[in-house]
Amino acid sequence: MQYGICNLSIVPLRLEAADTSEMVSQVLYGDIFKILEARKSWCKIRLAFDKYEGWIDQKQYLEISKEAYSIINQEIPILSTDLVECVEDDHKQLYSIPLGSSLNGLQLLNHHFEGHSSNIKQKKEALVNTAFSYLNAPYLWGGKTPFGIDCSGFTQMVYKLNGYKILRDASQQASQGEALSFIEESEPGDLAFFDNAEGTITHVGIIMRDNYIIHAHGKVRIDRLDHSGIYNVDTRMHTHKLRVIKKII
Repeated sequence: MQYGICNLSIVPLRLEAADTSEMVSQVLYGDIFKILEARKSWCKIRLAFDKYEGWIDQKQYLEISKEAYSIINQEIPILSTDLVECVEDDHKQLYSIPLGSSLNGLQLLNHHFEGHSSNIKQKKEALVNTAFSYLNAPYLWGGKTPFGIDCSGFTQMVYKLNGYKILRDASQQASQGEALSFIEESEPGDLAFFDNAEGTITHVGIIMRDNYIIHAHGKVRIDRLDHSGIYNVDTRMHTHKLRVIKKII
């Protein structure tokens, strides 16, 4: 088994081993992973954080030892809390890194960082404040940064920045936590899930106070939440049908 670390800012994680394949997620700076399969130009990987799998370009990561992988994987994550920052290598070259990048591999990469970071598990009420950091970020299928993010990438990164681990996709996240019967039972920071006509969960957002929700739909935005679902304050229409509310914390 081989192991790797992302030494670049944002690397696309693709469904298949091709540049034209769908981007299912992103690998952020400092993320570590196992290499499940290697081809001429591509590697299939499994991320340590959420066990998500996909293909990355072999030119876009650095191979590390099993020992280094194990050490970083056992540490409490140290995450960059700046919207965008830079790390510097020994040759004074700069690498931009986005909000939520992992800093546990700095020494391994011989990189230097002088921005803000956190490794503390925050209280539940901090989740909504963190969510505001992504407000107006454009929707991007598979995205995980303020420069493009999807609905479940948004919820996962908000929870991650506060010291909590949830899975990557909305349908996976819906399998976690405790189901609530009514919106009135929810607290800010709980997750609301929404399904399509076939009953498949396709969307997730973070509940706020006073029946509002922050979610990624076109952009990260704030809308009304009622027993039917999400009411878009701009179009004055319901856009998503409520399936279940989950208390993760």
